[in-house]
Amino acid sequence: MEMAKLLKLMFMFCILIPTIRANFSELDEYWSKRADEAREFTLQSYHSDPYEVVDHFHERHYDNSTDVTETEEDSDAEPEEVEDDVIEMVGKEMNSTRRILRGKVKGKGRGKRKGKWSKLKGPCTASNPIDKCWRCRSNWARRRKNLVKCVRGFGHSTIGGKHGRIYVVTSNLDEDMVNPKPGTLRHAVIQKEPLWIIFKNDMHIRLSQELMICSFKTIDARGANVHIAHGAGITMQFVRHVIIHGLHIHHICQSNGGMIRDSEGHFGMRTKADGDGISIYGSSRIWLDHISMSKCQDGLIDAIVGSTAITISNSHFTHHNDVMLLGAQNDNPGDKKMQVTVAYNHFGKGLVQRMPRIRWGFVHVVNNDYTHWELYAIGGSQAPTILSHGNRFVAPPHKPHYREVTKRDYAPEHEWKHWNWRSEKDMFMNGAYFRQSGNPHFKCHHTRKQMIKPKHGIAVSMLTKYAGALDCRVGKRC
Repeated sequence: MEMAKLLKLMFMFCILIPTIRANFSELDEYWSKRADEAREFTLQSYHSDPYEVVDHFHERHYDNSTDVTETEEDSDAEPEEVEDDVIEMVGKEMNSTRRILRGKVKGKGRGKRKGKWSKLKGPCTASNPIDKCWRCRSNWARRRKNLVKCVRGFGHSTIGGKHGRIYVVTSNLDEDMVNPKPGTLRHAVIQKEPLWIIFKNDMHIRLSQELMICSFKTIDARGANVHIAHGAGITMQFVRHVIIHGLHIHHICQSNGGMIRDSEGHFGMRTKADGDGISIYGSSRIWLDHISMSKCQDGLIDAIVGSTAITISNSHFTHHNDVMLLGAQNDNPGDKKMQVTVAYNHFGKGLVQRMPRIRWGFVHVVNNDYTHWELYAIGGSQAPTILSHGNRFVAPPHKPHYREVTKRDYAPEHEWKHWNWRSEKDMFMNGAYFRQSGNPHFKCHHTRKQMIKPKHGIAVSMLTKYAGALDCRVGKRC
């Protein structure tokens, strides 16, 4: 009898641990069902041949507007044998200072600056293929849902609230966690039906507790200046088909937990939230686009526990330590199904590390601008596959010992040398270098037709020029 009680206790302990880490205090029938459904959707979203998705991304994104002249090393000629897999660029032309985001100033004198939004003045110029899909059309507000046609990469099938009605958020209040008032963002995101959520006017929303988003939702802040700040963050847990576009998310802090409604039909006790800006937990088909993020208490973006089919694009990250975590546990091989595209983002001022930091999964890092880091840019453990294509890496000029882009954890060299971390058409400045590993002929897996070349890192400053939340106004091009 005592042995039976002991076994029962051990069983309850084993299921309670992941529950606590998911911020809910009790594994009830509702959350067990949600977890089982999420695992099934993860398997459906997982692409058995991720290289095909990468090739599809390249095919959809290559155009002449951002072509650069091929140098000798970029031509079709056979490259010379390289003694090791450390890639770097040298030369005076590569030793420039940090990227200048602000233009010249109005008024007299040189060296002055116009201000924050100077880059948005003048005619609309969509700088990358995702933006070209919608940004320079003055009728975007009447055809908001066409945005779903623009997502690329592993999140390409995300539809958000495409098949739902428009829901207009009219209030910035967040007072009742169990019975939120209609017109608030919290009321919108817990609805069972698909919704395309927009905002009536500019607003700052201070979340009292983490915002639990249900499946088939789009949060579309175009046309308004919307800040989620000085409160709790956003959580997607065991959901699918969510799009978040155009938000400013900053100064997110821990929340104490309590009774929180996570859907129309369920509320329950949540434990303390860590203070992540956006937390993606056991979810699939997620697209984060044109988000400005900084100064969160924990991470800016976490995608963990089997989350997959994710695209993070056109976003601007600043002033933070642990930027982006993809896979949280060394003992969770379920994250082998994780597939994430990180494209056209600007990793800017005040960043330290994890841009991203990956466990287990497959991540395509393409045409991002890395102008700042303190320790490293891209890291990982548990043998993830990382394809770095056409990024620009600017090493910290004041820290010569931290010029390596990559960092591998919890594995000796004889193990990590087999991990496929490959760099192609990246641009390196201030002595930055990418330490490659894995199969040196990795690109030979693709046919000539499949391997449409990614845009060279030289073009990145233009491709990411409008990264972050845009100053869109109805009736005008963004």
